[in-house]
Amino acid sequence: MLDSIITSKTRLRLLVKFFINAANTGYLRGLAQEMNENTNAIRKELNNLSEAGYILREETDNKVMYHANTAHPLFATLQQLIQKYIGIDYIITQILGRMGEISRIFLVGDYAKGIDSGIIEVVIEGAVVNQDYLEQLIPKIKKEIKKEVIVQSTIEFKGEGLLIFENK
Repeated sequence: MLDSIITSKTRLRLLVKFFINAANTGYLRGLAQEMNENTNAIRKELNNLSEAGYILREETDNKVMYHANTAHPLFATLQQLIQKYIGIDYIITQILGRMGEISRIFLVGDYAKGIDSGIIEVVIEGAVVNQDYLEQLIPKIKKEIKKEVIVQSTIEFKGEGLLIFENK
């Protein structure tokens, strides 16, 4: 869907990196290694995105670091668009359908770090989780979003991850 509008794969991967989790940062060589791209392609797209104001450029310790511009008027819209592109919104909707008493849902693994690996890892926290429904649901989600999905459930999650849903 989004890849037909944004034809630069490098730009799309950078948008995923910075907008899936606003805390993600990166520098030119690190991003080039992470994305297995040459530095010129990364530099070009970083310059385009920073000139447009979507990402910010800051010099620290002889490195130029980049991160999402959370003050940009389109930040929330872009973040929602990236979440839809990855399929996070679909996963949350399906999980909350009949899962039981869900308190929080976390995105962990590569996508929490902004790496578009094709494997989405989710941890569901809740007192009562319908495991049978979860086992039936995962193949349907995989087919719909065309990505590998790994879902774990626990009573209390103490690891690191990106909180994507909280039942208050």
